[in-house]
Amino acid sequence: MFRRTFWFTAGAAAGVWATTKVNRKLKQLTPESLAAQAADKAIETGHKLKDFALDVREGMVRREAELGGALGLEAPVDQDLPVQRHYAVEAAEPAAHPNTYRTLPYKSNNRNEDH
Repeated sequence: MFRRTFWFTAGAAAGVWATTKVNRKLKQLTPESLAAQAADKAIETGHKLKDFALDVREGMVRREAELGGALGLEAPVDQDLPVQRHYAVEAAEPAAHPNTYRTLPYKSNNRNEDH
């Protein structure tokens, strides 16, 4: 009698445990759950890439400082030398209004304008 009760209880407990495990696994495999897991992984990967990029940038700045010190690029500039200036093409031609764009010359050599 006790043996039957024991085995009946053990079987019922095993059935409840197995049912719970299967239901959990089924909930993990629903489309919404899979989408949430993929989004979490994407966000985690984005954070890792951002950290990697920041580490690379930090190392690059540190190495540039080391090279600048080794090559003497951080030495004071001689005041007798002219200042180097770098102009962009657009900086040489200021726009009339801030919202206007550059236009082509009136007589363009582009033969495909009419097509």
